[in-house]
Amino acid sequence: MKKLLALIALAVMPLTAAAHGPSPQKVEKTVTIKADPAKVWALVKDFGNMQKWHPAVASTKLETKDGDTYRLLTLKGGGTIYEKLRSIDDTDMKLKYEIEEGVLPVSDYNSFITVKAGPGAGESTVTWVGRFYRVYKLNPPIPPGQDDESAINAVTGVYDAGLANLKKVAEGK
Repeated sequence: MKKLLALIALAVMPLTAAAHGPSPQKVEKTVTIKADPAKVWALVKDFGNMQKWHPAVASTKLETKDGDTYRLLTLKGGGTIYEKLRSIDDTDMKLKYEIEEGVLPVSDYNSFITVKAGPGAGESTVTWVGRFYRVYKLNPPIPPGQDDESAINAVTGVYDAGLANLKKVAEGK
């Protein structure tokens, strides 16, 4: 009986290994800003005004549906991103949101941004973390632009540009 179970396990294993689908991805970026955490947090937590600090965002439109807050980001380069606010925690200075739909090549995207006291007096450390999957959820062949690398590169670009400009805006440069 044990030999039969072992043979069945060996026969089924290649099928399950090939059918697992995409792997979860994560991007985490951090920046130190020479500005008081309260000042930086005021910019980050303003869910309806991301265009004030993210250079790719032309405008933000807020709406409420069934008690939940959503924002529609219109991008300067074209396209939109529709996001749902999950929570804003003023005590921990943490904002959580998820993408409902948009032009980024990601799916099941969840993110948070935190602001903490920085290493020096009057400094802040901002961390932006996103967890997501590539947009194409089936097994290979994967269409160009819908793979893990495209998803990671897109999110990394959003975070790098956003944090660099948040630093510039918060520091008043």
